[in-house]
Amino acid sequence: QVQLVESGGGLVQPGGSLRLSCAASGSIFNINYMAWYRQTPGKQRELVAGITSGGGGGTNLADSVKGRFTISRDNAKNTVYLQMNGLKPEDTAVYYCKAILRASLATPYRDYWGQGTQVTVSS
Repeated sequence: QVQLVESGGGLVQPGGSLRLSCAASGSIFNINYMAWYRQTPGKQRELVAGITSGGGGGTNLADSVKGRFTISRDNAKNTVYLQMNGLKPEDTAVYYCKAILRASLATPYRDYWGQGTQVTVSS
């Protein structure tokens, strides 16, 4: 079984910073891609940032977070990070980690999700 465990959420004042972590564990053969999504009540889950695990670790960021958020990874630890600076009230959401991975050479790549961590930006 594969498990994704997020940490680092919490309450922060506008302009503050938080660092989210997501560690993948269990039966993992190869991770192709890891990403952070967020969701607020009544809205669809949206992509915040993603990073590939191979080569140069290409990244993609939502326009709303460019210049403020940075995504990085530690392949040896199967962990992805989201450094969030300059936080705004509109960043308040539950943040979810996603990994596209295969558990063995014989199995296809599929999506795995974490349980989510709450980020609240408020004064």
